[in-house]
Amino acid sequence: MKVLKFVAKRLLMSIFVLFGLSILIFLVSRVLPGDPVRMALGPRAPEWAVQNMREQMHLDKPLYVQYYYWLSGALHGDLGQSLFTRRPVMDDIKEFLPATMELALFAGLIMAIFGILLGAVAGRYSNTWVDNTVRIFSYVGVVTPSFVFAILFLLLFGYLLRWFPTAGRLSAGIPRPPAITGMVTLDALITGNWAALGDALWHMVLPAVSLALGGMAQEARITRSTISDNLRKDYIGAARGFGVPERLVMLKYLLKPSLIPTASILGLDFASLLANAFLVELIFNWPGFSRYGINAMLRKDLNAVSAVVMVLGIVFVIVNILVDLVVAGLDPRIRLGAERGK
Repeated sequence: MKVLKFVAKRLLMSIFVLFGLSILIFLVSRVLPGDPVRMALGPRAPEWAVQNMREQMHLDKPLYVQYYYWLSGALHGDLGQSLFTRRPVMDDIKEFLPATMELALFAGLIMAIFGILLGAVAGRYSNTWVDNTVRIFSYVGVVTPSFVFAILFLLLFGYLLRWFPTAGRLSAGIPRPPAITGMVTLDALITGNWAALGDALWHMVLPAVSLALGGMAQEARITRSTISDNLRKDYIGAARGFGVPERLVMLKYLLKPSLIPTASILGLDFASLLANAFLVELIFNWPGFSRYGINAMLRKDLNAVSAVVMVLGIVFVIVNILVDLVVAGLDPRIRLGAERGK
């Protein structure tokens, strides 16, 4: 019951945040230089056609009237028509968002598992060659953009060694499973199409690893730092003094509180994957939502830009709520503090 009240409170606060975000992105997209209608129709389009589309999009009206039309449509599930794809923006979201969500989930899984594992090992063997190796990897991973890893992996493992496919989500000879969720791996798993599942996972290895390495290095660095600090805490010394087995000390008394800052950063890194994946998607020809958003911005596709930013805002809100729940589960003091505040 307390969890439901907490989630309801956060969702209520998030409504105001998303409302402010909608106003901000709406105004920014409208005041940028360039005529979106002229960019969509081309420089040779007759003036009557330009004026007709401008009236259809309500661009001939004041900004507050334009925002009213856009918001009322959005609340009814109508985000307008894309000037780039010439389709409803909601259809574009349904097509492109699952591909990026699938890639981000796979990358986030890699980021969480290997980042925490490397950080835990480095923290446990602090100031040894193991720790130094992980720290060097962390520094390299943090300062290197994802697209650099993507290009290196594409050239090395895709073209030189030919271990992994270099583009797309499925090979040419593999039939795509029926679109249930839009995520090829999940749809293949639901329908029992094991050939498509294996091939889709094989296609995701290079882009997902490229996307995950920066966040993985970040989680490893933070986990290593917190474990190294907590090893010197009195309660760890007391547990060892009472003869608690070292494995139990690591797993129960050390790792759990050390994951609190890691969980917070991991949630933000995962949400950022959706927004930062455009170059990786471009390199691997991945038909994703981030790539769609960048194309919309370059063409000043007003409805598509507003929808992309709002979807990313919703993802950040949901991830922040989940992170708060995870952190509260890891640290009882946070739950007790919330109860006393009531």
